[in-house]
Amino acid sequence: MRQFTRPDTVNRQLVNGGFTDLAIPWDRQEKDQPTLYRVDGFSTRPYRTSDGTLLAVAGAYGPNWLATLAEMNNWLQQPQAGYTVIGDVPGLGEHEVLVRWATSDELQPRRAAAAERRAALRAQERRTQARRQAEEAGQASLF
Repeated sequence: MRQFTRPDTVNRQLVNGGFTDLAIPWDRQEKDQPTLYRVDGFSTRPYRTSDGTLLAVAGAYGPNWLATLAEMNNWLQQPQAGYTVIGDVPGLGEHEVLVRWATSDELQPRRAAAAERRAALRAQERRTQARRQAEEAGQASLF
């Protein structure tokens, strides 16, 4: 079954993540020239696979495009975003990635890992709070 991923939905997700939309027209998204822009940001365009499925390409631009690309990849693959990012697609520049909706099989391990991280953070916060309360009560820890 085809799973369409339109550039405007990816664009909206990146803007919601705090990334700057450079709104570069599709025909001007220069392959292999991401440093032409003075501001770090992104732009999206459509991509059709050989079977006709519509996906999106997200490109990072600006003087620090490599960091922007890494941050975009991380943001899009978070469970709340729900995308899968593919970086090594023939025909795309090194500053571009193919973006498609993630499958349930891809999202389940991401959600489990995020839940583990949240649980570890909550446990650390409880330990810090208990130590702070003990110190406020006049008890100092030995270590």
